[in-house]
Amino acid sequence: MAGPAYLRGYLAPVPDEIDAVDLPVAGALPAELTGRYFRNGPNPLPGQDPGHWFLGPGMIHGVRLRDGRAEWYRNRWVRTSALSGAPYLRPDFTIDLTAVPANTHVIRHADRILALVEVGLPYELTPELDTVGPCDFGQRLTTAMTAHPKQDPDSGELHFFGYSALPPYLTYHRLSAAGELVESREIPVAGPTMMHDFAITSQHVVWLDLPVVFDLALLPQGIPYRWDDRYGARIGVMPRDGTGAVRWFDVEPCYVFHVGNAYSDPGGSVVLDAVRYDPAGFASVWEQVAGHPDPARSAAVASTGRLHRWRLDPATGARKEEVLDDRYVELPTHHDGRTGRLCDYLYAVSEHAIVKYAVFRGAARTRDLGTDRQVGEAVFVPADGARAEDEGWLISIVSDPAGSSLVVLDAVELAVVASVRLPRRVPAGFHGSWIADRE
Repeated sequence: MAGPAYLRGYLAPVPDEIDAVDLPVAGALPAELTGRYFRNGPNPLPGQDPGHWFLGPGMIHGVRLRDGRAEWYRNRWVRTSALSGAPYLRPDFTIDLTAVPANTHVIRHADRILALVEVGLPYELTPELDTVGPCDFGQRLTTAMTAHPKQDPDSGELHFFGYSALPPYLTYHRLSAAGELVESREIPVAGPTMMHDFAITSQHVVWLDLPVVFDLALLPQGIPYRWDDRYGARIGVMPRDGTGAVRWFDVEPCYVFHVGNAYSDPGGSVVLDAVRYDPAGFASVWEQVAGHPDPARSAAVASTGRLHRWRLDPATGARKEEVLDDRYVELPTHHDGRTGRLCDYLYAVSEHAIVKYAVFRGAARTRDLGTDRQVGEAVFVPADGARAEDEGWLISIVSDPAGSSLVVLDAVELAVVASVRLPRRVPAGFHGSWIADRE
């Protein structure tokens, strides 16, 4: 089939918004899973080619579960001005932060549901997926907001950042648990890098200053970023309390799209687990997301990243790097209650399987969901009254040539406990969240 990869196969957009109720369930949905699962991803309008997978208007796919039933499915475009074709790049090369398609993630914080993209403002949604509008936290947010904010499980604060092609290149922000923007400050970096993710620990913010940089000459081709060996690769460790500067650690050249988790160990070192791409691996996946036809790959974009660990000592400057697993994985997740703390388990997607890592035992367990199935990010939901970190469920949208299902797995054994058949195929997308009613 002709055309860019992001308009065909498992990535092909759907043409409209629909609603369906009383969805068929195979197996038994856990009754305590009462809430909504929302997942975001690019979905161009019919006949539209945005020029890059990352540039399609955002569409949220939602499934409502309650008391062991799948009450409804609905999908809605996030109605930024990009949906009507308005340009987000101004003549002076600054970005209209309200016009960027909010197509990457969807979260809840302080009773707001927010659709996120890393180069624009968040867009607030209703629980029924209607678009409320852009959110700048009382006109206090003047930069973009990352699609990967981190909520501290103890304080409830939301840590995030914005990056830009023009100075200031990197700005750190902090929201209170009540949703008030209480801190914004510039973090000096050498130039305009594409910083997709970052990490926190209980004491630090961890920055990824890596060699994928803005290049104005690439604007006509879509996403104006490229690999630059001259920029270098480094990871920064910054005290969260504002008492010290960033301590930078040079690392082997690489790129990181997604962090697993980070924590401070008893000796004071910061440990960061993330999916690492070497230069060749980054080049391969970047060609795919740009839409270069690949007749050998009919499914969604596959990862060439591996789970990697950095151990960084802010006191001495010592660093250590190691590969945790040789298999290709992406979209790492964990128990959100362990964000920035030592956690025993990470979950990731590997082609048509979900992988559960027992990271401190060096062990991995895999649930193969079928060679003809494309598996989306697995979101962990803890069980009520859980006594173990992995006691709960994993929720993922899984697609096959005939359509898509919302699949629920027991996170301990990786056994499928229920599958909700959705009324339509859901294109492969990016990130989602479980939004429980009780929250």
